[in-house]
Amino acid sequence: MSDPSSALERATVGRVTRRLMPLFCLMYLIAYIDRQNVSYAKLDMVSALGLSEAAYGLGASLFFIGYFLFEAPANLILARVGARVWFARIMFSWGLVTLALGFTQNAAMFYVLRFLLGVAEAGFFPGVLYVLTLWYPQAHRARMVGLFMIASAFANAVGAAIGGLLLGMDGFLGLAGWQWVFLVTGAPAVLLAPYVLWRLPSGPSDARWLPDVEKSWLASTLAAERGGEVDDHRGAWKAIFDPRVLMLAGLYIGMPLSAYGLSYWLPTIVKSFGVSNTVNGFINVIPWLLVAVALWFVPRHAARHGASAWHIAGPVLLAAVALSLSVILPGAALKFTMLCIAAPAIFAAQPVFWSLPPSFLSGPRAAAGIATINAVGNLGGFIAQNLVPVVRDATGSELAPMLALAAVLLVTSLLIFIVMGRLRKMSPAT
Repeated sequence: MSDPSSALERATVGRVTRRLMPLFCLMYLIAYIDRQNVSYAKLDMVSALGLSEAAYGLGASLFFIGYFLFEAPANLILARVGARVWFARIMFSWGLVTLALGFTQNAAMFYVLRFLLGVAEAGFFPGVLYVLTLWYPQAHRARMVGLFMIASAFANAVGAAIGGLLLGMDGFLGLAGWQWVFLVTGAPAVLLAPYVLWRLPSGPSDARWLPDVEKSWLASTLAAERGGEVDDHRGAWKAIFDPRVLMLAGLYIGMPLSAYGLSYWLPTIVKSFGVSNTVNGFINVIPWLLVAVALWFVPRHAARHGASAWHIAGPVLLAAVALSLSVILPGAALKFTMLCIAAPAIFAAQPVFWSLPPSFLSGPRAAAGIATINAVGNLGGFIAQNLVPVVRDATGSELAPMLALAAVLLVTSLLIFIVMGRLRKMSPAT
């Protein structure tokens, strides 16, 4: 005889997943394409604006400064006004900034718009992670984060496929190819924003498609996981200074640093193999499809066998080895194979990592804590997009920056065991 509570859990989680996750994934796919489109625009934009590699890297990285400064405030606003209004605002504003990037005239304008893109998008990724804590019990969150992050893999794949094609539109309607990259990738965010405002509920209590019995089960389950703690905004800012939040924030830096360092520079590496822009784009689809597979498999393995430090540290260590071998091994094919191993390994660690903060934070405290971890960690993106071109210019090698990323990942893999050991010893938040 089946357990009625298990059947109710499966029905509730399944209904929520079918209703919410496709939209969240589509939104993240668009966001990630708009964040990473500079890696393809760069192939022509650098010469068109007369920028050096280092100057372009600085401009691209300013996204993360705007992101860092506005991440926690944006998530706290989300906790007050709800996901429906705030996500629609985020999408509309980042879409407008991306469209404006298509009309960049000089370096200063590029720098300002990339900073504003970070400001506009601040709060989306950690906002979704926070919203998932309102809809899913702890046991299901790592899988949902993995499913959500699969969108970033497809975004890189789609971005790779269309990036080269859009560059090939150079001269169409009097616009350069790099301009088409920004215009075509920015429009979907503006167009989707009204749909998000119309269809996305602010929380479970507003979901007309969720039956009352499932709402009651979800509310009671989440309340039990909070241990009776009341979700309100008093003291939410204190979560930013929680020692566990700060430890996870410092630990997380290495993951975005290596992820953005690789995704930002990968088209340049492949171009050094002597392929055209169009071929470059289609070749770059391969590693991101493998990322999607890894993001599907690793969280499910962790759910079945119990999440451990190895579910985070193992992929990170594998990525460090693969990036090192991409420099050492001879021949374009072997080098690219190692990069195809490194990419999924870097991303696969993150869903299990993101299941850690909600284990000791809930409600607005979770919103503030998750945003802080993501904001500080994503400074790794700022570091990467400046470090990579500097290493390249210093060595004259397109692949040498991968050794720097490998060193960061090696240190990160060691820190994972230290931090998770400390987390187990620390008492729950009060």
